[in-house]
Amino acid sequence: MTNSSCENKCNSSANNLNQHCYCKTLNRDLLLQLLQDDNLAAEIFVSHPQMFSNTAVFISADQWVQLTLIVDIIERVVHLPRFQHKIATQETPRNAAAGIFVGVDFHMSATGHKVIEINTNAGGGFLNAALVAAQTACCEVLNPALPSMEKKLHEEFIAMFRNEWNLCRINEPLITIAIVDQQPEQQFLYPEFRIAQAVLQAAGFNVLILDPSELKWNGTYLHFQNKKIDLIYNRLTDFSLSESHHQHLRHAYDQNAVVITPNPFHHAIYADKRNLIMLGNTEFLQSCAVSEADIEILQQAIPDTRALTPDNAAQLWQERKQLFFKPVCGFGSKAAYRGDKITTKVWQEILQGNYIAQELIPPGQRGVSVDNQQTELKMDIRAYAYQGKIQLLAARLYQGQTTNFRTEGGGFAPVFVVD
Repeated sequence: MTNSSCENKCNSSANNLNQHCYCKTLNRDLLLQLLQDDNLAAEIFVSHPQMFSNTAVFISADQWVQLTLIVDIIERVVHLPRFQHKIATQETPRNAAAGIFVGVDFHMSATGHKVIEINTNAGGGFLNAALVAAQTACCEVLNPALPSMEKKLHEEFIAMFRNEWNLCRINEPLITIAIVDQQPEQQFLYPEFRIAQAVLQAAGFNVLILDPSELKWNGTYLHFQNKKIDLIYNRLTDFSLSESHHQHLRHAYDQNAVVITPNPFHHAIYADKRNLIMLGNTEFLQSCAVSEADIEILQQAIPDTRALTPDNAAQLWQERKQLFFKPVCGFGSKAAYRGDKITTKVWQEILQGNYIAQELIPPGQRGVSVDNQQTELKMDIRAYAYQGKIQLLAARLYQGQTTNFRTEGGGFAPVFVVD
């Protein structure tokens, strides 16, 4: 379908665009130019063929307002003393860092956006900054100033890193940043680490990509080859830094000897899956002095979520076809299951773990063209946020139980607001 014929078919309704606009809006040549590193750009399309979808996703202005309001309310609630007293412990000390790249994931439903989960090391921010700027006009709804958006987003990201440092280290210079993950070169989003490194180095910082084993603790500070590390951009999935091979990181964090962002405290207040139980609990929210207006919005936005316990296991098994089961400290859809797909063997494994049961909210649908064949993919929307402000929206298009970056025509897609 050509862009002109699509213009005739689609109107300004975001829903109609998602269902009926099959335009391929991604300019891959431009994306190659925007990915900072020529070698990296060429590698991405070979090693990650389903990283980026060719199409865009649309939401209405009302939906945008709803998203911003939900993210803002969550930010305010998780910082209430009563909420933090409920979930934070002495084993999770707090520091002044706010936590970068909080990701709030949504499914679109007939009754509005539903929060599926919240993450504190949400990947894809730098990748999607390039992606959103590499789109061509479609159905007369895309902004012709899109190429300038990458620069604007990079400026926001750089300011975010600087602010994290300034919140913790007044009047001290930020010199060296380490992007830390287990075997970083083996990580699926390693290309993003390299983009972040290039962007932050261009802003004047010394930036290293390191495995935690390469960092040494001398009792005063963390260092790499005798170079002091000032700030760690933490991409580890050991959210509490409790694993034995991360003890040097935990010592540095506990002694406030390095700025780690996001850190264990951020995971505790935002991303522990059990927090969704409290965010949807009217009585608890009232005890935290949350306003009735905010409670009403959270009631609509947070799917019914319960902890799986020996007392309710039989009931949840009976209700499983309407539920989605997730490990409390899970990430990346690992060990997460749709209830209607669970076998009795898997159920026994779930019972031995620490799980929540969440009301099943079907994902939205996006029409795409794959090999000139029109089809529909599932989609979710991720809001990348800092201090309660959405910096960027991105969709993930996929088939299967969960997002996977293996679906033909799927991957990250930019999200645009239309009237």
